Amino acid sequence: MKLETKNLTLETRPRRPWYKPSLTTQIVIGLVLGGLLGYLSPDWGNKVYFLRDIFLNLIKSIIAPLIFGTLVVGIAGGGDLKKVGRMGAKALLYFEIVTTLALFIGLGIVNLTKPGVGVALTGGGDISQLAKTQPQGFRDLLVHIFPSSVIDSMVRGDVLQIVAFTVLFAMAVLALGDRAKPILRGCDALSQVMFKFTGYVMKFAPIGVGAAMAHTLATNGLTVLKNLGLLIGSLYLALFVLVIFVFGAVMLIARVPILPFLKAVREPFTIAFATTSSESALPKAMENMERFGVPARIVGFVMPTGYSFNLDGTTLYLAMASVFVAQAAEPTIGHMGFSQQLFMMITLMITSKGVAGVPRASLVILLATLNSFLPGGLGPIGVAVIFGVDELMDMGRTSVNVIGNCLATVVVARWEGEFDEEKARAFGTREEVRRELEAGELAFAEAAADEL
Repeated sequence: MKLETKNLTLETRPRRPWYKPSLTTQIVIGLVLGGLLGYLSPDWGNKVYFLRDIFLNLIKSIIAPLIFGTLVVGIAGGGDLKKVGRMGAKALLYFEIVTTLALFIGLGIVNLTKPGVGVALTGGGDISQLAKTQPQGFRDLLVHIFPSSVIDSMVRGDVLQIVAFTVLFAMAVLALGDRAKPILRGCDALSQVMFKFTGYVMKFAPIGVGAAMAHTLATNGLTVLKNLGLLIGSLYLALFVLVIFVFGAVMLIARVPILPFLKAVREPFTIAFATTSSESALPKAMENMERFGVPARIVGFVMPTGYSFNLDGTTLYLAMASVFVAQAAEPTIGHMGFSQQLFMMITLMITSKGVAGVPRASLVILLATLNSFLPGGLGPIGVAVIFGVDELMDMGRTSVNVIGNCLATVVVARWEGEFDEEKARAFGTREEVRRELEAGELAFAEAAADEL
């Protein structure tokens, strides 16, 4: 397929040859080859880990300017602050409903399978750094949202602070009207440049995710798949139930084109699964949701905000992991009843809002909560038991977080009456390339062409 940016024409050619696979196929090949390298040669599996760090660093460099440019254009270009407030209220309501459902699914599955029964809390793993980190309370979270220096927030990659600053900045741009139009045009150009830049970085994704998988198997070996296998299996069963029944029901209610949506989230899902990092999937997820027919202002607001308030996979994991430790501690503390478990879940839901951007954030929250509910230092011992296999579980919960946030943008767009269903159904087809070329969205057109 040939793109001519001057005349915006499209020339078709035969189907992609087998030796030039799509990006999704390249990423899957990278995963398989990386896993084989880590298993067959652990030494080399550890040596190539720096490639994963390069990929993640490149991704992190995209996030701040992409969110800033997209959100400023979306809010200031729309010209209606009431829409922003209404959209935010709808997004938060949706986040709380879905995360609550995720919590109850996790609670139900872990009480059904009882993976913690018979596990000896004898310690293991190094949680010394986690023990030094405390999650934020609700008041601290409110203070934390508003940055004293947006430059510092961008350096640290604090998505919530970047969103808060950008929303206020966009409101100021909107209030100035014509005088601020040069800034608006500059932000529009910035967002287009960052989408193009994302395309370049994604070409390195197969190598980055392959290196991540190589390191995982080189460090833990296949034996890690057997350790705490019932807990891992229970988690993935619960995630499957969440995706199929909750996300599936949401897609039916919101009339989301299911097959095009799955095509749109497959690359962000695969990247998040391999790297255990939601950040690594954020730029591609934002790009694909815009291509899927969600307005830029909704993508730019809902998706970054969801990284703090819509962690469906993480919420489900916290429910299961906390009850797992409580089950293992039963010989010492006795059985923890459902009402006690429910109170612990509510605590987890509240405190988990304040750890966006903290490494091993879910383990930090888990450790702090268990310290409050389990006596005699059993909390740290229980977290240490989980620590060795946490990365395997992190793959599942992180990739489900990405799916949940992508779906949230579509739901809010449909709720606002701004979802472009025709554009969504054309995703990943030659029709999409034609539409994007006609609209002058060259970066999106090239991304679509690369997938054909």
